[in-house]
Amino acid sequence: MKPDIKTIEKSQLLNKDQRPGILLRTLRDGIIKKLALLENVRLTIYVGDEKHILGRGEQRISAEMIIHDQTFFTDIFIKGSIGAAESYILKKWDTPNLSNVMRAFAINKTLLSEMDAGFVNLLKPARFIEYWQNRNTIDGSKKNIEAHYDLPDELFKHFLDDSMMYSSAIFANENSTLEEAQQYKLKTIGERLNIRAGDHILEIGTGWGALAIHLAQAYDCHVTTTTISENQYIEAERRIKAAGLEDRITLLKKDYRLLEGKYDRVVSIEMIEAVGEKFLNTYIQKISDVLKEDGLALLQIITINDQEYDRAVKELDFIKKFIFPGSFIPSIHAVLGSAKKVTDLRLYSQIDFAQDYVRTLEEWQNRFNHETYKIPKLGEDEQFKRLWNFYFSYCIGGFSERAIGVSHLVFGKPLYRS
Repeated sequence: MKPDIKTIEKSQLLNKDQRPGILLRTLRDGIIKKLALLENVRLTIYVGDEKHILGRGEQRISAEMIIHDQTFFTDIFIKGSIGAAESYILKKWDTPNLSNVMRAFAINKTLLSEMDAGFVNLLKPARFIEYWQNRNTIDGSKKNIEAHYDLPDELFKHFLDDSMMYSSAIFANENSTLEEAQQYKLKTIGERLNIRAGDHILEIGTGWGALAIHLAQAYDCHVTTTTISENQYIEAERRIKAAGLEDRITLLKKDYRLLEGKYDRVVSIEMIEAVGEKFLNTYIQKISDVLKEDGLALLQIITINDQEYDRAVKELDFIKKFIFPGSFIPSIHAVLGSAKKVTDLRLYSQIDFAQDYVRTLEEWQNRFNHETYKIPKLGEDEQFKRLWNFYFSYCIGGFSERAIGVSHLVFGKPLYRS
């Protein structure tokens, strides 16, 4: 998916010799003055021959930005954080360590929110319309899934491990490889679900089939798993047949809202982010409805801090605009509130492993940068590669500074007994 980016008209901002005009100089100076208020970081910005060292307080993070095109400052003024992403993709600025820039900004979310105010607010009606157009109705969910997961499988094969799990691994120790950490994650999920012989397990969100295959092989159980991604369905079907598990895994191509039946266990790995805030209650209620009265459910979910949830759920951010239309990140409180409101589910445990996601993303980014050149067309698309690098580093920054987290939430029905 190539970014939908419109280049900004420069004629009113730059002189013929590419020096900034008075309007651009005013914007640049105002933004640099604001960035000087960054807390606990040192941000060095190079603009032509100028060097600006910004930030105050304890310097936990050191980051650098090299501005190639000063209309970058106009992008920031007009579009805020989305403007910063667009201008990076268009190579208006660079940095020797993009993840450190993202960490610096994650530490200073309050300041960045202030910078997103003012003129940027004039664009919010248009952003709301774009977000509304990507809402997760049954038809909308399929379109949004296709926009991300139905990119060529070859892309994902070049940065995921062989199991093709596109979710956080769990690293048993600092020497674990990505492959080992993903297998350890599968083992951990099975243990936390307390699966019994003969259980019928429902997985909402098949991915490429790794979890369903693991559970069917490791336990004397049957797995029903569903996806609405055409690419993932085809590859999961191939992998299930290759493993000889057609009699123990039922693969569906069905929206979660249309699922029926009763199951001993339900598992859903980083699927909630594709649900959308409007359908959170529907998703949680469906999990409860299909669980037997002594059933157990495990959700692996990306979460945002409770204090940021109300603001973030209404905003069109980088991920929603460029990577995963219609997505949202719930807070723990929002998920628990939903479970309380529409189900009789009881929370048994919550385990956060955000630092494991940092390592997972770093592994993905490293593999992406070493392997993408092998992909026809995409490997030659510089904007596509910069988009995905921004995506990886954006997430690394958020997890590193605990702006976002990832958890296993285990819920039980009233008659569940461990």
